[in-house]
Amino acid sequence: MADVSLKEAALIVGVVAACYWNSLFCGFVFDDVSAILDNKDLHPSTPLRNLFQNDFWGTPMSEERSHKSYRPLTVLTFRLNYLFSELNAVSYHFLNLVFHVVVCIVFLKVCKLFLDNRSSVVASLLFAVHPIHTEAVTGVVGRAELLSSIFFLAAFLSYTKSKGPDNTIVWTPIAVTVFLVAVATLCKEQGITVVGICCVYEVFIAQGYTLPALLDTAVQILRGKGSIPFSMLQTLLKLIVLMFSTLLLVVVRVQVIQSQLPVFTRFDNPAAVSPSPARQLTFNYLLPVNAWLLLNPSELCCDWTMGTIPLVESLLDVRNIATLTFFCFLGSLMVFSLRYPGDSSKTVLMALCLIVLPFIPASNLFFPVGFVVAERVLYVPSMGFCILVAHGWKKLSNKSVLRKISWVCLAAVLFTHALKTLHRNWDWESEYTLFMSALKVNKNNAKLWNNVGHALENEKNFERALQFFIQATQVQPDDIGAHMNVGRTYKNLNKTKEAEESYMIAKSLMPQIIPGKKYAARVAPNHLNVYINLANLIRANESRLEEADQLYRQAISMRPDFKQAYISRGELLLKMNKPLKAKEAYLRALELDRTNADLWYNLAIVYIELKDPTEALKNFNRALELNPTHKLALFNSALLMQESGDARLRPEAKQRLLHYVKEEPQDSNGYFNLGMLAMDDKKDMEAEAWMKKAIRLQPNFRSALFNLALLYSQTGKELMALPVLEDLLKYYPDHTKGLILKGDILMNQKKDIVGAKKCFEKILELDPKNVQGKHNLCVVYFEEKDLIKAEKCLVETLALAPHEEYIQRHLNIVRSKIASLGAMEQSSLPSDGTAATEAKKNSLQNLKEAKSEKTTTKSTVDNKEHSKNKKPTEKSSVDKETPKKSTKEIKDIEKKRVAALKRLEEIERILNGE
Repeated sequence: MADVSLKEAALIVGVVAACYWNSLFCGFVFDDVSAILDNKDLHPSTPLRNLFQNDFWGTPMSEERSHKSYRPLTVLTFRLNYLFSELNAVSYHFLNLVFHVVVCIVFLKVCKLFLDNRSSVVASLLFAVHPIHTEAVTGVVGRAELLSSIFFLAAFLSYTKSKGPDNTIVWTPIAVTVFLVAVATLCKEQGITVVGICCVYEVFIAQGYTLPALLDTAVQILRGKGSIPFSMLQTLLKLIVLMFSTLLLVVVRVQVIQSQLPVFTRFDNPAAVSPSPARQLTFNYLLPVNAWLLLNPSELCCDWTMGTIPLVESLLDVRNIATLTFFCFLGSLMVFSLRYPGDSSKTVLMALCLIVLPFIPASNLFFPVGFVVAERVLYVPSMGFCILVAHGWKKLSNKSVLRKISWVCLAAVLFTHALKTLHRNWDWESEYTLFMSALKVNKNNAKLWNNVGHALENEKNFERALQFFIQATQVQPDDIGAHMNVGRTYKNLNKTKEAEESYMIAKSLMPQIIPGKKYAARVAPNHLNVYINLANLIRANESRLEEADQLYRQAISMRPDFKQAYISRGELLLKMNKPLKAKEAYLRALELDRTNADLWYNLAIVYIELKDPTEALKNFNRALELNPTHKLALFNSALLMQESGDARLRPEAKQRLLHYVKEEPQDSNGYFNLGMLAMDDKKDMEAEAWMKKAIRLQPNFRSALFNLALLYSQTGKELMALPVLEDLLKYYPDHTKGLILKGDILMNQKKDIVGAKKCFEKILELDPKNVQGKHNLCVVYFEEKDLIKAEKCLVETLALAPHEEYIQRHLNIVRSKIASLGAMEQSSLPSDGTAATEAKKNSLQNLKEAKSEKTTTKSTVDNKEHSKNKKPTEKSSVDKETPKKSTKEIKDIEKKRVAALKRLEEIERILNGE
């Protein structure tokens, strides 16, 4: 067995790099979205065992919507990509390019078993540049083909070493082969077909039998004229081992898919649900179509489903000539390779094996698959095609007359194929470019029109997207998904009437419900979303909530295991204020899927509505056990812990909020709640830093601005609070508590009576019955020495809140002051007015203290610093009658009031959706 030289390997690396360098600039498109972007199995937080329980797309194998494509080792390489670069597409494409280089080099080694050195290099170069491979190499999901091919070829190379001297059996290479076959199969299902190639190699290459010789031996044995040769017994033993291992793999594979075939619709593969003879004629016609793509890869298309290839419904269809020609050519090659001995026939036989056997699983001949034609499944069959071409080129180049022409043709083929590959890579740059390139090849595929619409929809270009979706409904009028897309786009354009009409059309195309019978029509589960989408649309109208609920129940009656219907119905029932029924819906959904973190989260929300925070927290925790990075569960469970008032829960709440801001670093709510926790723990500097970070991310964050100002006022930094309050009132001029706090600071710290008066008057403009604002305005009148106006104001305030004792006390103080001043005017007073000044000072001081106490109650201003700066004065008779509280009691009351009002402000923020 000839080895691959360093020059040959370098040549292959250079050619592949030249053809595929631009693939590094492509993104995640088409199937990459489901396999990479939407696949939770790639995330490090997902247990590794899930890779072996779910299909290629991250769907549990037990679910009907699963495609049953079991490729855990391929998904493992995606996970490694994610570990190093997360969703950076460059690393994924680069690894695909590396794997393609490895396949080309290993393929060169295989070619040298059947071709001379020069022809082997030609076959390998043709394989490296063939445009049919762009879907497997440039499309990230094509990695399944690449990985499977590496182990496929490695298994075959290992088996070629199982023949020892004197035709003895070497078991180690056979054991390695079985292992590599299993690995190849875990990368992609077609890996198991290498066993068939090993069997053909053993019989016709290693043992040198021809079909006539085998038939002659079999006839002699059946007639009793001879016995089975020892060499043939050894061959049979090896084949039995191979076949038994293959059977074991098949049994395991069937167990993995739980003996269920995937569900495909007539849109995925129209011929699969067609009657005879259309089904057989169409499937047979697809074979020459695939062969033509290998021979002439000029018009490539990423999606060949739906109406791309019309059904062959009659024997008179002219396309049957192509089918007949293909089978005649293939049959003649098989007869040549099996009947005649010699190196040429052996080369042709192995080339045919590589073409035919790996293609069988995708041929639709034995079981239906979810596509009509898929270019990436031709990756391995193209190896046999390249060997055939190289072998034919060798025959031509050996003739002196055709030598130059053969070299020119070879150079032209390699050059044009390389250019086509390079150009084709750019089609995979984005979903829009990919599907637009496909529409140039085929305009009869509604799925392509839909996919272009989806690409435009992702760019928020709804008007253009709508045009493509409507075109899809015209190309395929019975395409339920297309009508659903039209409805969704109308909804995005706020055209609810048109959206409802489109959803109703889609609904009318669904199989009709038969009362009393279980829904069992084999349609795409996604089509059942028409009920969900229609219900979600009409439930925006409060008068149609029951109608929406009826749609959810209709979907459930059609498919009792339709999980999404229970989830959506639960949301609706919460909106209808029926939390107990919502709880039932979510519990039913959890019976179907207990590993869904979103369901546990939704159930936690239900328990919050049921005023059961303990159960709510348990369900939040269950959601986080299943998905430690569940953002909503992290945030809301932390909020629930914070709201509980239990100091023991604060450290865990803080850890969850820190985890949340790590996941969502641009969400100001996370930093704000960290600030609120720090305020609860009296960590003022930490609270200030979190609040400032929240405000930097969202300058108009109402609650963060107010609570930062509040924090400053509580820590004796009232003047620092003023600019924060200015920002708050710039964005929210009607923020009552902000106006109260600002007025309090202006009056007590800045001595700006005019500014404070404007704040309180503004409050009364917004809410004439606001007791706090009205009372503080009365204090302003007192500061302005307008006692009559202050008395009238306090009387009006007392009428608004007759049970507030402090208002009555302050009114008595003002009236006492008025009476005192009247008595002084009637008696002889000292010329300097000292007594009057002292009396005014005493009354004013009493009112200031009372006023500050009340302001503290409403605006949550801490008055500790104010109290320290006040001079000792005599108390009026009114104050003496009031029971005096100790300093400790006052501090405790203030703390409780501050905490209560902070909570009130936070609840207001939540209700306002901030």
